[in-house]
Amino acid sequence: MRITETSSLYDNLEHMSVEELLKNINSEDQKVALAVEKVIPVVSELVKAIIPRMERGGRLIYIGAGTSGRLGILDASECPPTYGVPFDWVIGLIAGGDHAIRKAVENAEDDSDQAWKDILAYGFNADDTVIGIAASGSTPYVIGGVKAAKSKGLLTGSITCNPNSLLSKEVDYAIEAVVGPEFVTGSTRMKAGTAQKLVLNMISTSVMIKLGRVKGNKMVDMQLSNAKLVQRGINMIMEATGVEESIAKELLLNQGSVRKATEFYYAHSK
Repeated sequence: MRITETSSLYDNLEHMSVEELLKNINSEDQKVALAVEKVIPVVSELVKAIIPRMERGGRLIYIGAGTSGRLGILDASECPPTYGVPFDWVIGLIAGGDHAIRKAVENAEDDSDQAWKDILAYGFNADDTVIGIAASGSTPYVIGGVKAAKSKGLLTGSITCNPNSLLSKEVDYAIEAVVGPEFVTGSTRMKAGTAQKLVLNMISTSVMIKLGRVKGNKMVDMQLSNAKLVQRGINMIMEATGVEESIAKELLLNQGSVRKATEFYYAHSK
């Protein structure tokens, strides 16, 4: 039996108090970061392989079903506002299409040919990277997608929570964050989902930093999509240049990003 399907270490959950439930869930959650720590070496190798491909114009494509697919979409959708990159630099695809983000689509994950069709809707080139996300490591949609991608010469990776899964055998870099049985048996939106989210954060953040989308520790290319982010940008410029708030605000609004504002300031302050 797959570890993600094994019985919870706890029983009679309905008889626990709310406090007991929360403490026990938290106790299980504390195991996740330790499991992810063990896979850092393979995550590192995958990231190092992704960076030069994206520098040559490749994209990062996540494919998944259910919770795994939603997590990929979440990570992909946060890259443009956070790092100011085009919407198709990082792409998240879910079995059943966008409708499945909110509502499960029956049997969508069982189609082993659909993921590649979904990728083709965005086109592809040999420098793209496809990462399959599946807690079980057995989802046909995901396995079929990475197999097709690899056959076309694309770099492939996977994020699973079971060792030696079918998915792991089909990719160049297999990340297996084994977090053990879930608090509610088989509910992989819990520890497995948390582990997948952590790994996705690590991949996209480190890639974006190495692609030059962060300066120091600041998101200098972030989109100025609300008042909070505008003020954050103003504060960044004040910190970087030493100018007063009104000047920082004028620089930011005129130049459109923290990076451009600070570059403009130093180019014209001599």
